[in-house]
Amino acid sequence: MPIATKEDVAQRVNEALVEFGADADAITPEARFEALDVDSLDLVELAQIAEDDYGVELKTEDLKRIETVGQAIDLIAERAG
Repeated sequence: MPIATKEDVAQRVNEALVEFGADADAITPEARFEALDVDSLDLVELAQIAEDDYGVELKTEDLKRIETVGQAIDLIAERAG
C-alpha cells in the first residue's frame, strides 16, 4: 500500500463527507462535524474508510476527541505515514 499524503487523505475525507450529505462548500479544515450535520454513525463509517483505504484504525476514543475535519485528516495522515 503506497504511503498516503495529507492531500490524499484530505481529498478522501472530503469525498466521504459529501457522501454523508455535507455541503461540499462548507467543508474546511476548521469545519466542525456537527456544523456539517455529520453524526456519530457517519464518523464510524469514516473510521471504516480510513481502515479500508489506509490501514489506519480509529478507535472509539479517537472518534470522541476529533471535532473538526482538519483533526480527522491530521490523525489519519499521521497514522498512515
